[in-house]
Amino acid sequence: MLPMIAVFALALLWVLSIGIAKVETVDAARDAARSLARGDDPSVARAHALATAPAGADVTVASSQGEVTVTVSVSSAPPGWLLVQLPAVTVSSTATTPLESGADAVP
Repeated sequence: MLPMIAVFALALLWVLSIGIAKVETVDAARDAARSLARGDDPSVARAHALATAPAGADVTVASSQGEVTVTVSVSSAPPGWLLVQLPAVTVSSTATTPLESGADAVP
C-alpha cells in the first residue's frame, strides 16, 4: 500500500507543476501584451514573455482592430519516474489588451 501512496503523491507533484506552468504562462502572456500595448517592438515583447514563461514555451502575437493578443503555450510531459504512461499536457494562456494611444499596430 505504501508504494501506491508514494506514486500517488508523486503524481500530485506533477499536477502541481502543471498548475505552476499555467500561472507562468498567464504572467508571460500579460507581460508581452502590456509591452506591445505600450508600443514596444515585438521582439522586446517576446523577450519579456520568454523571460517569464516556462522553458520551451511558444509565444504567438496577433493584432487586430486596435488590440493585441499574445498566446503563450508549453507542453508539460509527465516525469519519467511515473510508473504509468501519461500523455503530455499542453498549457496555454492568452492575453488581449487594447493598444495605448500613440502605439503602432503590431506587424
